Amino acid sequence: MDDLNEQIRLHSAGATVRHKSTFADLTSYKNVDELSQGFIDTWAAPFYMRIGDTDDSWTNQLIQAKKKITKDIVVKLLGDFNWRTRQTGAFFAALKNFTDLTDIIGIHLLKSEVCYAGQVYAYTFASFNTEKSIDYLDRYLTYYLSQPDLWFDQRQAMESLTYLDKINGTNLISKHSDNWIKFIANKPYWDKNITTDRLESQLALIEKVKQQS
Repeated sequence: MDDLNEQIRLHSAGATVRHKSTFADLTSYKNVDELSQGFIDTWAAPFYMRIGDTDDSWTNQLIQAKKKITKDIVVKLLGDFNWRTRQTGAFFAALKNFTDLTDIIGIHLLKSEVCYAGQVYAYTFASFNTEKSIDYLDRYLTYYLSQPDLWFDQRQAMESLTYLDKINGTNLISKHSDNWIKFIANKPYWDKNITTDRLESQLALIEKVKQQS
């Protein structure tokens, strides 16, 4: 029964696909203590389902929250083993431009321990636009495009690197183009074309919030 309960807990947290990867030896940042329900109700519950929205009510909610978001709050969110808190933490890191948290987010991305969060990690790295964040996207694609049975966040990582190439005048995505086509060969409903419209709308929202005092 204890094992069953643990399986249910992991599934709820987002660990829906168990996999071994070349990144297994990397150590993910994890909190020592569990987050209180009050903390979750304040810093995760009101936000995680709205990440991806761009309407005015969401923008205003973020502007008000940004005034109170601290690095400690973001680190605690990232250190919780749950997709809801982790993606919220990554999103807040983008809002506050906490680029010094790149390794925490990057290792989470590479290990892909929980579902849903990876797309936010990738978009956060597009927002950071640093050498290190770009390297994490490159490493992610190099490995996960070679794993066609892992339907993870390869598209969002491709979008992010494509966007960064566009604004930086680079062509890093070219090394992944052939592997992308091979990766989607068993995914008939995946569009092979990579567009950055959704990403750019998110980055525009993030930039708008960042500019507010």
